Amino acid sequence: MFCRTVLASVAVAGLLASVAEAKEATGGYQLMYSPWGLAMQGKTCEEATGYDINWVKFDSGAKVISAMASGQVDIAVAGSSPVTAAASQGIDLQVFWLLDDIAQAEAMVVRDGAGIDPAQPATLKGKTLAVPFVSTTHFHTLFALETWGIQPTELKILNMQPNQIAAAWERGDIDAAFVWDPALARIKKSGKVMITSGELSAKGKATFDSLVVMREFADANPEFMAKFVRVIADANAAYVKERDKLTEASPIAQANASLLGGEPAQVVAGLALYAYPSVEEQASARWLGGGAEGGVAKALKATAEFLKAQGKVDEVLPDYAQFVTPVFAEAAAKLPQ
Repeated sequence: MFCRTVLASVAVAGLLASVAEAKEATGGYQLMYSPWGLAMQGKTCEEATGYDINWVKFDSGAKVISAMASGQVDIAVAGSSPVTAAASQGIDLQVFWLLDDIAQAEAMVVRDGAGIDPAQPATLKGKTLAVPFVSTTHFHTLFALETWGIQPTELKILNMQPNQIAAAWERGDIDAAFVWDPALARIKKSGKVMITSGELSAKGKATFDSLVVMREFADANPEFMAKFVRVIADANAAYVKERDKLTEASPIAQANASLLGGEPAQVVAGLALYAYPSVEEQASARWLGGGAEGGVAKALKATAEFLKAQGKVDEVLPDYAQFVTPVFAEAAAKLPQ
C-alpha cells in the first residue's frame, strides 16, 4: 500500500511537472520597432496567457528560423523571405500573424538631378539602381520592373547593403535605390519616391514581417496561441487609434527605444511607415485566410519563385497554404478585448 501511494504520488508529481513545462514558451524577436514592444516589455503576453515566455533576441530572420528548426524557439518574428526559405526546405512552421505590412517602410527612391521622372518608369532605363540582393526590396525591385514592362538588363542593378547605398547616393554614384530605414530616410532628403512596397503588395506580391510558430507547439497550445494573438492585436489597434497623437514621450515609443535601442523619435517615425492590419483583416483571404489563394500563401509562393531564381532554394512547392493558418486570428477575434 505504501509503495502504491508513493508511486501514485510520483506519478502525480510527474504529471504536474509536465503541465508546468507546458506553461512555458520561447519567443525569438529581432531589432524591429512594433506596437507589441510595449506588451513585450510590460509582460502583457505572460499575464494574458499564464505562460512564462523566454524572449531571445536574434540578429536576423535566418538565424531565428535556424533556432526554430533546431527546437530552441517556439514562436518567432521573421520576414517573408526567410519564412519562405524555411517552408521550401520543409521546416514545419506556420505563419499565424502579420506583425506588419511593410507598406511605406521600403521604397524605391530616385535621386534629384538623375534625369528620372518618378511618374515615368521608362526613364529608369539606362540608369544605375542599388538594392541589397535577395532581400524583400530586391524581390520588389524585380516585380516593379516587371509591372512596368522593363527588363532588368535595361538598367544597371548593383548589389549594395543599406549603409553602402546611402554613401553611394551621397557621392552621386547611383541614380536610384530600393531600401529601408535608416538609409531610406537619408536618400529621401535628396530624392523622390517612385513606388513603395505597400503599392507593390497591393498589386499581388506582398512583403511583410510575420510571427511564425512551430506546428507541433501550436497544435499542443491552441488556447495560448489565441490569447497571445489577442494581446498583439490589441496592441496594434491601440497604436493605430493613437497614431496621430504619438510623441516621443508615449509609452510605445519609450518601450521600443528601451527594448530595442535608438531614440524615441526614431520609433515614432519608424512605426508610422508600416501598416498594421486588424485581427479581422488578418483572418480574411487578404492575408491569412483563403487557402492557396490567400494573400500570405500567394506571397510565399511568389517569394519562393524569386529565391529559386536567385539560387537560394532548390524548389518551389506547388502550394504554400500548409504554412499559413488563420485559426488563431479567428479564435482571437472572438476573445474580449
